[in-house]
Amino acid sequence: MTVTITGTFESVGQARNAGDDLVNTGIDQEKVFVDENNKQVKVMVSAAIAAEIKEILNRHKPTQVT
Repeated sequence: MTVTITGTFESVGQARNAGDDLVNTGIDQEKVFVDENNKQVKVMVSAAIAAEIKEILNRHKPTQVT
C-alpha cells in the first residue's frame, strides 16, 4: 500500500534540505515533492518504509509530520 507522508517546515530551506536528504538516501526523485509555497515535503512511499521516511524528515526539525 502506498502512503503520502507530509512534513511541514518553518522555512523553504528546511523543506529543500529534507527533500534532498530523502533523494540522497535512495528515495526516487519522482516520489518526493517539495511544495515551496507551503514549506512542505510530500513523499509517496510504501507503508513498509513510512517510519524510515518520518525519521529522515524529523532530522530537519519539521513543525509537523503527517
